[in-house]
Amino acid sequence: MQRILVIEDDGDISELVAMNLHRRGYEVLQAYDGMTGTRMAYAEQPDLIILDIMMPGKDGFEVYKALQQDERASRIPVLFLSARAQLEDRLVGLELGADDYVAKPFSPKELMLRVQNVLKRYAPKPGEVEVVRGPFRLDKNALKLHLDGEVIDLTASEFKLLAYLVERAGSVQDRYEIQKNVWGYGDDVQTRTLDTHIKRLRQKLGPYADHLETVRGVGYCFRFDD
Repeated sequence: MQRILVIEDDGDISELVAMNLHRRGYEVLQAYDGMTGTRMAYAEQPDLIILDIMMPGKDGFEVYKALQQDERASRIPVLFLSARAQLEDRLVGLELGADDYVAKPFSPKELMLRVQNVLKRYAPKPGEVEVVRGPFRLDKNALKLHLDGEVIDLTASEFKLLAYLVERAGSVQDRYEIQKNVWGYGDDVQTRTLDTHIKRLRQKLGPYADHLETVRGVGYCFRFDD
């Protein structure tokens, strides 16, 4: 059974989300503040975190940054849930590396579909556990990149994006198709998020950054000559 951690300070909203998750067969963990939620994420290793932004003490953005800096939680997918529906707030959440963003008030049915889509994107597929291209080795179960034998710390979104491109090495990938397959849908928000993630991947790949090629007017391509 997949476990989902809900970090939400509003008890009524937390219970609404938990009830809908339970109905769909998920195990639900609940935290009502950022500090408790962070500790539970480290200890429980959930399959997904639903994270409110507007919380007293430690807000959702701070919680997310803390999770990304810790090996125990950096690869857990995160879905932001917040009353801050402005475009810039949504962009901040997605550009930090979150996997989705749902604004309040929300439709429980839509939220459950978003949850299902995020979990589906990160579920390991039979026969595709490991992808190897030269010095790049991607472990799709652990969501880890091994580069020349060294583990490179990637967020869940960064790993998903790199794996998508590496699996299609040598083939130019359209921006919309990348966005749809990595984040579940494509729009102007994801366009900026895609560019931000590519920039961060290049920084982490160091001397191997040139393997991520920008194809002007089309999208991106992973180039590697065996």
